[in-house]
Amino acid sequence: MNNRPEKRWRWRLLRWGLIGMAVLATLVAVLITEENWRGKRDWEVYKRDAEARGERFDWSAFAPTNVPDDQNFVKAPIFSNLWATQWDEQAQDWKPTATNTTDRLRMSPYRSDGSSPADDIGSWARARLTRLENWQEYYRNGATNSSGAFPRAPQPQSPAADVLLALSKYASALEELRLASQRPFSRTGVYSAGDYRRFALLVQYLARLKGCSQVLNLRAIAELNDNQNAPALDDIRLLLRLVNLLRQEPLLIDHLVGIAITAITLQPIYEGLAQHRWNEAQLAELDRALATEDFLADYRFAMRGERTLAIDSFENQRITRKYKTVEVIDGKPRETTINMHLMPSAYFYQNELTFAQMHRQLILPLVDLTNRIAPPAALRQAQAAVQAQTKHYSPYKVQALMLFPAVSTSVIKFANIQTDVDLARVACALERYRLAHGEYPKTLDALAPQFNETLPHDVINGQPLHYRRADDGQFVLYSVGWNEKDDGGTVVLTKVGTVDRESGDWVWQYPAK
Repeated sequence: MNNRPEKRWRWRLLRWGLIGMAVLATLVAVLITEENWRGKRDWEVYKRDAEARGERFDWSAFAPTNVPDDQNFVKAPIFSNLWATQWDEQAQDWKPTATNTTDRLRMSPYRSDGSSPADDIGSWARARLTRLENWQEYYRNGATNSSGAFPRAPQPQSPAADVLLALSKYASALEELRLASQRPFSRTGVYSAGDYRRFALLVQYLARLKGCSQVLNLRAIAELNDNQNAPALDDIRLLLRLVNLLRQEPLLIDHLVGIAITAITLQPIYEGLAQHRWNEAQLAELDRALATEDFLADYRFAMRGERTLAIDSFENQRITRKYKTVEVIDGKPRETTINMHLMPSAYFYQNELTFAQMHRQLILPLVDLTNRIAPPAALRQAQAAVQAQTKHYSPYKVQALMLFPAVSTSVIKFANIQTDVDLARVACALERYRLAHGEYPKTLDALAPQFNETLPHDVINGQPLHYRRADDGQFVLYSVGWNEKDDGGTVVLTKVGTVDRESGDWVWQYPAK
């Protein structure tokens, strides 16, 4: 009997505890509901205001997918085996479904292990020509890759002839690629952030195009050295056409591969200029073709696509409550999934809002299309602004802030390749002047308007490009580069011997005589 009051007290305490927990749970639920409503409202208000300014947040605004197959580059027959695949869950890889599994686009001038002859392909950025004799020895020593052995003659020919014979194994596939490139559109349709596995397939497609460009590059250089200017120019036309097709796609990765192919394309143009192989008509055509490349405008387009992809990714996470990442290792995708069931919807909405705001305020302004410049100071200011935000942690910004560095620093690549193309155009004009007058001009002003109606300026600062005639009768042409300093035409190399694009000048000059 004496225990009854104590039991009643315990029961009351338990009851009030349960009531308190229920009240607390209700308050938390109310707060989460309100926060979710607030997050959704903030995002929808921003989105509505942005669309009133002309912005769009759906893929159809960037790359309409209702393109007839017979007008779509990626639907050409030569790609059929690449796309005819299905996901093998056990192997965690794409497996072909076509009867004929030969991938004719899998081409490379290198061995299967990626090895190549020393001083192999040359580098215009380092004023180095391709040493075809090394490639000749490489192929004559029985080089093979995934598509088999490279053809070789019983007896050595000229270096150019032996290289052309070796690359003839790809002749029919390259001709089919040329025919496919005449189609007006390029739409892979791999734009949904939830379609991670298809993105891995997209990476394979882009790798194939880059491999094709390496073959075309070497073939064009060999053709020039074999006095076959017309075929060399045809190969350069095809390379530039591939770039223009990739530029239609809204994803940053497509544009980065297009930038890589453009850099590859400049090598045969450079070697033809350095060896005075191009005639006046060919130089004029090269200038016209390069003039259509506008990588500063492409930056804006790619960034809008990347913003849409990021927002689509956050939305996919909100709907599925899963955060998926895919890492491609040895050409095979590896998925990682993080469960996000406990994350409130406000987290996803606010990260969408934060990234959209960063895109407008920090990422798009990195390129000034009106003045056609990409000032490094703008990137430094944007990075400082983001760094300041990271000091005040908020889960509503964490994913958006994580994306910013990878997206924003791509402006360096766009500014660099636009400069490279501009340098090539001026170099073509200088060669046309040399053909007409027997020497290069004292200043660039002599080129306009006959050989170049409007000379490109330095995209770093809007000032004229630097130019001087060298003592050996050649010239040095350069931009001040990303460090914004005039280093006198000095090229800085990394520890592994590649050009350091964030130090020194961006230079176009020929090997010393």
